[in-house]
Amino acid sequence: MRMLIALLVIAYLVGVGVTLAPTITANWNAGSASQFVEKVVAELPRALSWPAAAYRSVAQKPSAPEKPGGAQ
Repeated sequence: MRMLIALLVIAYLVGVGVTLAPTITANWNAGSASQFVEKVVAELPRALSWPAAAYRSVAQKPSAPEKPGGAQ
């Protein structure tokens, strides 16, 4: 059970890192340290909610293609 919890926490933190990566890359040399931290903190809520965003993107896509002519 501990191993499962550890794997879930690791996967969550990797997802946060992947979500923040574009922001960090774009702003690494773009200004002062305070501006960098400000931009990263602004993106942090979106990064922390990546599982919900991933679920929404999967749930909005139909699992099977629609039949021509509609269902009858």
